[in-house]
Amino acid sequence: MSFLSKNVIPGNHGKVFGTNATSHQDLIIIQTAVQKIKGVKDAIIKEDVFPREITIHTEAVVSVKEIEDVVIAVGFHAIPKSIFPL
Repeated sequence: MSFLSKNVIPGNHGKVFGTNATSHQDLIIIQTAVQKIKGVKDAIIKEDVFPREITIHTEAVVSVKEIEDVVIAVGFHAIPKSIFPL
């Protein structure tokens, strides 16, 4: 595993995570929990795809594991998608 696959780095691209949450309320719970992580700038929900996606932008390097743990703590899963779109 590389540095880019283990971390979300600052920048305009962010990192996309797929989640098993389906309702809007559940996605808001995840978004709120993720935005409390130190270094996270914003979390953007994309509801028109399946599985639902959350794009996370950061101001500092944040580990993917930390994001996964926070989402698991609220009862869902967040799985990082590919590093760069093809």
